[in-house]
Amino acid sequence: MSLQLQMEEDKKLMVVHLSGKLQKSDYAHFAPAVDEVIEKDGKIRMLVEMQDFHGWTPGGVWEDTKFGARHFSDIERLAIVGDKTWERWMATFCKPFTRAAVKYFPIDKQGEARSWVMQN
Repeated sequence: MSLQLQMEEDKKLMVVHLSGKLQKSDYAHFAPAVDEVIEKDGKIRMLVEMQDFHGWTPGGVWEDTKFGARHFSDIERLAIVGDKTWERWMATFCKPFTRAAVKYFPIDKQGEARSWVMQN
């Protein structure tokens, strides 16, 4: 699994790069980093880029569910960029679990995703 985080745009945009399969242990790094940024700077926007992403292990699903519940109102916009059909479905599935505006973009529309997630 590869999970990389990067803060941009004056600490208002968190870019998350995912590949492989997310496991429970991956959230030990990811969740505290997001918690810290939100606690310090308030609401954020997220751009999640998935390449060669294979989903979650059962423990990863549970950690993702807890993360989503904890940050239900903390993410303003969520752009999901992916290269698989099921990732588009995932963007629709997660909408009821967040107050964020959520939109999926195919991998070749990464620039559009970045523009959308940062617009007011």
